Amino acid sequence: MTTSRLDCRGLACPEPVIRTKDSLEQGVTELEVIVDNEASMKNVTRFARSRGCAVEVATLADGCYSLRISGSGAPAAEGFDAAEYSCELPAGSGLVYVISSDSMGRGSDELGWALLQTYVQTIREVDPLPEKILLYNGGVKLVTGESGALEALQELQRRGVEILACGTCLDFFGLRSAIKVGEISNMYDIMRSMASAARIVSPF
Repeated sequence: MTTSRLDCRGLACPEPVIRTKDSLEQGVTELEVIVDNEASMKNVTRFARSRGCAVEVATLADGCYSLRISGSGAPAAEGFDAAEYSCELPAGSGLVYVISSDSMGRGSDELGWALLQTYVQTIREVDPLPEKILLYNGGVKLVTGESGALEALQELQRRGVEILACGTCLDFFGLRSAIKVGEISNMYDIMRSMASAARIVSPF
């Protein structure tokens, strides 16, 4: 079967997602999408998978990404909102937030949990936005349905912030199936993100 190709280099979000959506809705079942930035790559991947498609991502020699999408791409029941795939991340901020506990400060765990959720809600109001938010140990509890910070994290992800949650930590707390936002990651990716960050901010 012939693979259709979309060259979306130079296009700002959410345009690569919109073009991918249009192709799938025209009946294309084998599609290659080329994008030139990580935010677009993640947005197209997230969209295609939300439509039940399989996605294979490869990094090209010039630093661009090739996404091979397979599947019928049936419309989601909740419809499509292009705003969910916009990218407002300031280019090259190099800022990474690290959240490694489920309590902010010392004294009261209950108060610390409430403070931590308010802290995450406030990240979206501070300029610049981080490139990534890394969560491990008790911090992974923020990406589950029980977290009051969940809506803020979902908004940050829509705005291009990469959210990585430690898979080992999710397994330890029995929360892998409860994750509602972000990607399940590993210690290698977490350490690489911290090592390459221009600046790291943590509430602890």
